[in-house]
Amino acid sequence: MARESVKKFRKLALGGTFDILHQGHEKILREAFSLSEYVIIGLSTDRLAEELAKGHPVRPYSERKKALEDFLRAEDFLERSSVVPIDSRWGSAPFLEDLDALMVSRETYPVAREINRARRERGLREVEVVVFEKQLAEDGKPISATRIRAGEIDRAGRRLRP
Repeated sequence: MARESVKKFRKLALGGTFDILHQGHEKILREAFSLSEYVIIGLSTDRLAEELAKGHPVRPYSERKKALEDFLRAEDFLERSSVVPIDSRWGSAPFLEDLDALMVSRETYPVAREINRARRERGLREVEVVVFEKQLAEDGKPISATRIRAGEIDRAGRRLRP
């Protein structure tokens, strides 16, 4: 009988807006679950999504949460996760005593450093930071909801116009 591989972390957190759930998001989520027994997904509230100024309208929180939970259910990850609203870039990461790791992009790595500083100030141990690489589209640029909304690429990163 095959044994399930041992996960590196007990609890890992990542955050995002997840406006249009695309292949890049799916890759990152699968990677998170391959590394950790349990994953906390901080989902930007409508207020935070607006504050982040994406340059386009963002679907309402309830729709983004449902799409995310549908993906987690389809991948059999729902029982090993929680989707929680976050109203700041830090979310609840500075306060979670049993958190082992944060998963961030290169662009948001400085936020992870701020979170670890805030954890130290609160007397909590620092967490390991896992930096993921963004999924690239056919044209070599990252897949993003902004590019999908602009009609440049589809959810899989295929070019829609030259």
